[in-house]
Amino acid sequence: MIRLTEPAVKQLKAMVLEEKNSPRIDADVAGGCGVSVRFQLVFDEPRRNDKVIDCEGIEIRMDRFTERYLDTETQVDYTEELGFLVGESFTSSDCAIE
Repeated sequence: MIRLTEPAVKQLKAMVLEEKNSPRIDADVAGGCGVSVRFQLVFDEPRRNDKVIDCEGIEIRMDRFTERYLDTETQVDYTEELGFLVGESFTSSDCAIE
């Protein structure tokens, strides 16, 4: 379900050793009559109902709400300029224009 690029694995392994919190994929959902979803990787305390996915020896957590918005396979990448990039963000609209 989660696929890490080589730069993401390298950065996560370095950060997991330094951080006390776990990496988590989080969905930031906004909208009124439409929905905009943006995914991000944050470091957070484990939660009781988290789904834990082992990716190359790194445990990545997510809640059920976030999981239902993710694609079947989601890629996590890392660049110095942008940081972690998680999957594809999307927008949908059910607004009727009159």
